[in-house]
This record gives sequence, structure tokens and C-alpha cells, in this order.
Amino acid sequence: MKIAFFDSGIGGLSVLHHAMKVLPHEQFIFFADEDNVPYGTKTTEQVFQYVSDAFSFLMTKDVKAIVVACNTATSVAVRELRHQYKIPIIGMEPAAKKALDMDTERNRVLVIATPITVRGHKIKELIEKYDTESLVDLLAMPDLVEFAEHMDFSSPAVEDYIRRQFAPYDFSKYANLVLGCTHFNYFKETLRRILPDHVRFVDGNEGTIRELIRQLDYRKGLEYLPQTVEYYYSGRPSQSLTNCSVSTPIWTSWNGFIPSSDILQYGGPRSATNKTGAVFP
Repeated sequence: MKIAFFDSGIGGLSVLHHAMKVLPHEQFIFFADEDNVPYGTKTTEQVFQYVSDAFSFLMTKDVKAIVVACNTATSVAVRELRHQYKIPIIGMEPAAKKALDMDTERNRVLVIATPITVRGHKIKELIEKYDTESLVDLLAMPDLVEFAEHMDFSSPAVEDYIRRQFAPYDFSKYANLVLGCTHFNYFKETLRRILPDHVRFVDGNEGTIRELIRQLDYRKGLEYLPQTVEYYYSGRPSQSLTNCSVSTPIWTSWNGFIPSSDILQYGGPRSATNKTGAVFP
């Protein structure tokens, strides 16, 4: 049986990449709902329907667990879907607790995420539980998802957008920037140019995969098979990649995820010629 990863677009590939490194004998499916990206600017009702439809599709693919590699989808749908399905469902949440635990000097934490995540009950519950000193600030940055889906990670427009969004914040008071959307991992190089060196990046990828392993181990569901990956783009199957190497950073190809030797090349959401890409974190 296979482990499924689901996201609205390319963001969840960074989570899949981490899983491929630490689970070399598993078989994976990645499904990107590119037809409906971005989720963060939609209504919660729309997002729930998108996620529900994706689960219905993935459950036809002999999966033993689903990782919702999308903070927005997790915030909206995971709690209810866990009541509908018997398999493990692993969600993503902004790593605010991890960021707070990392800093013993009690500096501030900025969480950047999509509007739905920032407004959602899940992040508010998380902050109420762990942010006892009111150190966490939330900032919605929806345009970063659009930039990522167009493979634009470092243009002047991207940098200008980030600088304008960060302008109200005095980063001398912040120790950690939480990347509360999997799409945001691709902007680390640009963020590094903008932010002071002491500000660290924190994401939830490692913790999510650790929880996946814990749940599969508990159910004796870990496998020892040749690693394979199947990619689906808004429900349309593309090529399967067998024994895909993860010794080098994975790049992505939205034109069917066409493999090139032991890496994947990303050609952009709709373009077969644009070969600019982003190294996975």
C-alpha cells in the first residue's frame, strides 16, 4: 500500500521530498490540486469540498495513509475527515510551538501563512495553548502562493512584495520566522536576503513526517519495497518514477513530472520551456 501526499500545488513536494529521504522503502503518491490553487484565498466551504474530492480520489489508489501537506487544507478539513476515514491522516500546522521552544531568550515569533490559516481556529488554539507570553504575530501573505505556482521565487516583484509586507515589523525583536505554508519554503533564499542573519526559518515538514512514521509504526504499516512515486495533477495521472534518487535535491516538472536521470526538472505551471526552478529545502 502507498502513502499519499496532497496539496493544492507544488508546496507539498517539499514535504514529500523529506519523506522520500527518511522512508526509502515506501511507495508514494503525490496529488496536486492545481485546478483550484490557491486555497488560502477561497472560502472555507470551497476548500473543504476540494479536500473532500481529493480524498475520494486518493482512496481509490490503495493508500494506507494521507499526508495533507497543506496548512490551509489542514486547518479547514482534517478534523472532520478523520471521522470519515479509518486510515491515518496527518496534517500540517504552522510550527509556532517549535519556534517558541527554540528560543530561550523569549524573542518574538512571526508566523507567515495564508489568510484562511491566519484566521482559522486551529492556529488560534495553538497560540492560546503555547504562546503564554503573547510573543507570536500572524501575517497573511497570499501572493507568495501565486508567485510559487508561477515558479517566481526571487524576482524584483517577489522581493518588493515581501519587503512591503514586512515593513511594519522590527525584526531586531524577532528570532524565528515560521513558514506556515508549504509553498513558502521555496522563498528561503529571497527571505534570507531581506531578513537579518539572526532570524531563523522554521517549518513543519520534519515534525509532520515524524508523526507519519509514528502512526505507521504503531499500526505496523511500514514497508520494505522499492521506492516508487506516482504524481497526479488535478486528478490526471502522469508518469510513475521508479527508484527515484533523493541523493540530489529534487526539482519538479509540472509538465507530467518528467524525470531527467536522477532528478526531476520543473518547467513551470503551464510552460514546457521555462526551466527555472527552486531547490527543495
